[in-house]
Amino acid sequence: MVSLLLVLIMIFLFSSTPIFVALGLSSFLSVILLSDIQPMILIQRLFGGLDQFALMALPFFILAANIMDVGGLSKRILRWSRALVGHITGGVAMTTQVSSMFFGALSGSSPATVIAIGKIMYPELLRKKYDKSFASGLLASSGAVSLIIPPSITLIIFGSVTGVSVGSLFIAGIGAGVIYGLSSIAYIYFYAKKNNLPKDKRASGKEVVDATAKAFWALLIPVIILGGIYSGVFTPTEAAGVSAVYALFVSVVIYREMNWKSFYHTLVDSAITTAQVLVLVAAAQVLGWILTRGGVPQQIAGYIAQNIDSVVLFLLLINIVLLILGMFMEGVAAITILAPLIYPAALSMGVDPVHLGVIMIANLAVGMYTPPFGINIFVTQTITKLNMVEMLPGLMRFFLVNVIALLIITYVPESSLFLVELLQD
Repeated sequence: MVSLLLVLIMIFLFSSTPIFVALGLSSFLSVILLSDIQPMILIQRLFGGLDQFALMALPFFILAANIMDVGGLSKRILRWSRALVGHITGGVAMTTQVSSMFFGALSGSSPATVIAIGKIMYPELLRKKYDKSFASGLLASSGAVSLIIPPSITLIIFGSVTGVSVGSLFIAGIGAGVIYGLSSIAYIYFYAKKNNLPKDKRASGKEVVDATAKAFWALLIPVIILGGIYSGVFTPTEAAGVSAVYALFVSVVIYREMNWKSFYHTLVDSAITTAQVLVLVAAAQVLGWILTRGGVPQQIAGYIAQNIDSVVLFLLLINIVLLILGMFMEGVAAITILAPLIYPAALSMGVDPVHLGVIMIANLAVGMYTPPFGINIFVTQTITKLNMVEMLPGLMRFFLVNVIALLIITYVPESSLFLVELLQD
């Protein structure tokens, strides 16, 4: 049954079948053809996989991200970031990276970050004489940080699949996200220095204060989310609802850039995105249940325990597998499939579960813009109108520097866990 399941998944995926169909249909066919399991049990598992309190955060964070984009929060964050770093060598590109990190902390969605930041910053990057390939690579890679920076949708999925605390994952994601962002910023500086690219005039103190004041309400969102979670005021799931209501209030009452018509369209777009994510989660939950019933996770854990006695080698193997998988599969799908398989083996090797979550998400963040099928590549192409060959040099440069950050996150656990340990103490 399990063998047929894996063969069918490969056939469906390589025939360009939608991922949720590939997972769901292969699961049902393998059970119906080669087992005595009642199909009704799979239906129950399908809906049972969505019946998790942590998953209630998804529609609210998706809605909050869309409201922030339409309601003017993203462009105010851009202006604030530019006032802070625009005068530094590579300032416009650094503004793109820093803004993506902050917008990621507001939205939790990688494609949303690429669109919100890219459509404003790409023309600016070209105007400042940045190469098109570099600019497109920057947009695709900087948006990927949203997978790591809380409130990351992918971190929520990992927590719901494995039972690891979403709050702890969020805090660990801050340190990992900063390391990821700094690796890109370091490369941006050397690239701009080498090519003698122009930079903005240093913003005056008054301009910095003005930009900060205008972005103040947007910048409060991550403070409210993380502060509320760790002060015990609300859970991560409740924080998602708070962020959506707060973003709506700021967009309608304070910035006044959202009307009821645009709010309606935002609700529709958010509902569609939520459905796309949750149907994938439901199908993957069925797949995970079949694999578990077939003893696959236990066999993998046993094989690793018998043949791999080095944590360093084990983590390297995880990185290689996830980087390859990330080239072909979106982060949520990869987590829902792989986390149940890798998690037991990692625990048997003594890997901290929160650290494992951050490692997996950081790998999949890099996969978001890795050819041939990284989703951020296609989102960036809608902005830049470049083909894959034109984008490839820029993508590969950022890939290399972000892999260095990935290795730091992997082999220096304190880089992501120190905040978790600090807050627990």
